[in-house]
Amino acid sequence: MATARKAPVRRATPVAARPAARRAPAAKTDATRAVPNGALNGHARPARAKSADAAQPEAAMAAADAVRKVRASEVAADGADGVVRPAYWDKACADLVKRDRILKKLIPKFGPAHLVKRGDPFVTLARSVVGQQISVPSAQALWACIEDACPKLAPQPVIRLGADKLIACGLSKRKTEYILDLAQHFVSGALHVDKWTSMDDEDVIAELTQIRGISRWTAEMFLIFNLSRPDVLPLDDPGLIRAISVNYFSGEPVTRSEAREVAANWEPWRTVATWYMWRSLDAPDAD
Repeated sequence: MATARKAPVRRATPVAARPAARRAPAAKTDATRAVPNGALNGHARPARAKSADAAQPEAAMAAADAVRKVRASEVAADGADGVVRPAYWDKACADLVKRDRILKKLIPKFGPAHLVKRGDPFVTLARSVVGQQISVPSAQALWACIEDACPKLAPQPVIRLGADKLIACGLSKRKTEYILDLAQHFVSGALHVDKWTSMDDEDVIAELTQIRGISRWTAEMFLIFNLSRPDVLPLDDPGLIRAISVNYFSGEPVTRSEAREVAANWEPWRTVATWYMWRSLDAPDAD
């Protein structure tokens, strides 16, 4: 096993004391890994077997890799085709490199690259539904077919297009229902689209997840890529969990609570730190 790297010292108030680490059974090695951000007062704990709550199903990991490849294609630098760096980005990066030794090494590797904001809310959400549980090429091919069938991608034209033509584009019956339900929510006024920019993150998530086919993860991706919220932590994202495992735990599996503990040191810039975690998996030396 690779030697565990020492995790950064946490600036926030120390976490409550937890029971002392248990000694590994005699039949196993006594190898330990570093605990992130000064947890457990900096003590190491025994390595443990991969648990059910830490393991990510193969299908979820494959989907995460596909999504990560899409995100990789959306990396941009200032001035590229009019792309503008989020207003908070520089301040967030400066703060994160001061408090987190992993990000201090990671952030400079990607130079001026930054998160790219996506455009129309309906199109952003519709594309997320189309791309669920399929490969990136398949999702792109489906979306191209939908664009051909409905050149003006907006809620009302999609409703007029109807289920039969959407299915003819290659969408499953269930995804067709999801897309039409999404369009209907936009048309009916059930969504407070004009107020999303001023609503709290959790209020936006609660509103979006009432739509069929929109999970919390999808809503969090919307917060990050459409609304450019600076402090979103998508714990349901297998790519983020994997990146925390690789960067903070020498590749050993981590639980959601451990990931949350690492990310506590990133507040109020968890979106930015998450983006660099994703980028770290795109790096040439990433496993």
